[in-house]
Amino acid sequence: MKNIISVIITLSLILSISIPVFSQSGISDQQLKSNLRQHILTLASDKFEGRETGKKGEQLAADYIISQFREIGLEEKGSLNYLQPFPFDAGRKMGKNNSLIINGNSFSAGEDFQTLPFSFSGKVSGEAVKVGYGISAPGLGYDDYKNTNDLTGKIFIIETSNPDGNNPHGKYSDYGDLQPRADSAVARGAAAVIFVNTKKEIEDPVLDYAVKNNKAGSVPVVFAKKAVHQTLLQDGILKAVLQTDVEKIELTANNVIGFLDNKALQTVVIGAHYDHLGYGDHGSLFRGKPAIHNGADDNASGNAALIELARYLKTSGSKSNNYLFIAFSGEEKGLLGSNFFVKNPTIDMKTINYMLNMDMVGRLKKDEKTLIISGVGTSPVWKDIINSIHVDSVKYKLSESGVGPSDHTSFYLRNIPALHFFTGSHEDYHKPTDDEEKINYEGTTSIIRIMIALIEQADKKGKLAFTKTNDSNNEETPRFKVTLGVVPDYAYDGEGMRIDGISDGKPASKAGMLSGDVVLQLGEHKVTDMTSYMKALGKFSKGDTTEVKFKRANEMKEVKITF
Repeated sequence: MKNIISVIITLSLILSISIPVFSQSGISDQQLKSNLRQHILTLASDKFEGRETGKKGEQLAADYIISQFREIGLEEKGSLNYLQPFPFDAGRKMGKNNSLIINGNSFSAGEDFQTLPFSFSGKVSGEAVKVGYGISAPGLGYDDYKNTNDLTGKIFIIETSNPDGNNPHGKYSDYGDLQPRADSAVARGAAAVIFVNTKKEIEDPVLDYAVKNNKAGSVPVVFAKKAVHQTLLQDGILKAVLQTDVEKIELTANNVIGFLDNKALQTVVIGAHYDHLGYGDHGSLFRGKPAIHNGADDNASGNAALIELARYLKTSGSKSNNYLFIAFSGEEKGLLGSNFFVKNPTIDMKTINYMLNMDMVGRLKKDEKTLIISGVGTSPVWKDIINSIHVDSVKYKLSESGVGPSDHTSFYLRNIPALHFFTGSHEDYHKPTDDEEKINYEGTTSIIRIMIALIEQADKKGKLAFTKTNDSNNEETPRFKVTLGVVPDYAYDGEGMRIDGISDGKPASKAGMLSGDVVLQLGEHKVTDMTSYMKALGKFSKGDTTEVKFKRANEMKEVKITF
């Protein structure tokens, strides 16, 4: 994907010479590999329990990175010494005050029923009525609410499955989620909702309390287990008393920030996220029992390279820029740490020259030796610089877009040139098998060589110009047939979906929407959080026209868009 320009052949040959790049700092290549291995062995050890955001293992990892920054001699540049703490929404949990009484029979919270994570916290009593699957789909010729009397104020009993038995490819597959059905029940006057599963061949729903942005609804909602069915489904009038208590879990995570002050006017940010998946409760691709996800490649490898780049630059001759080294947390939960930093920077954002991000740089394939570099379109200088660098026969696969699933995106969205370095996915991605013994240390050393050469060349360019890129292939998610043309703010935990970036020429841009706008409704589909936004987006096809309701500051707005 790259063309070698003839005028830089001489420079390329010079850069191709294999020399100990750390020699001037007194570190041999062998010592560099040993250092990298020490960092990865430590960060990816079972002691760190998968470095889940906001948990004990994350703090242990932060302590280790701080010890390395301090040893190197970096200045503290967090809001609390080396740390930059930030709060985040870690999901929901059942509180202490949950109870269910049906016709005088009391049932135990947790054992007999569970309060759903999107439930309202409150108490309701009244008559309970069965409303089938709680599905209204006139387009499919099906409506559980057709010919029903006024149900206002009643407690709805709804089957969790659907008319075709939860067939994932059936015509009712869009009606599998419980929250939209609860919302539909509320729209028809429900005072509370009790979900049940009376079909032996259908599995009970998985209630994921770890998912952030589960917005509290307006009525109590529970899932009643089989022990309750005999009472709930008997004939005659059912009287129920339902009390629900759902607590929001708020935790604190930490970015780790060190500064190399060369008294320059501009600063280069070099980053890598250090959090991972803990025991794999959310985000794991492993289907076994919970197990520690050590994340040796993802992303202990990026932090090992970050530390060693800091060690090199501390004693190098590269003094044209200052260097800010950031180990981000919360990347696995939606770029939380980098998003927080750019909105709460510990240096003047105007002084940032460019950003380099490393995420999974430990598994360079020995046969192909291909390094993936994204963001080369974010500044006009990147391609020429990268194509002039030849180290250890490493080839490049270049991508122009500044938007991607890692922390460089947060900087690109603030009009800062940004590059992302990645050695590719593999069968151990987001699994407990991503362990240290699979790291290619020769490959990681080559990548550090490449980054040093890039930094030294970029230093000669002064302040880099920023250019926007075509991000159409990176917005939202590729499974949707349409795109609004926005980058969501994954750290936002208010009502709706807040926009963090807008792509030129796309529906949102054409309609005059801006970064910071909060989408509240797409057509008839309410948007309460990220999940409901993605579900709503999936309802549209190319060429559809609809209205978008959104909030800008304190003003409600409505625009018409065509996908």
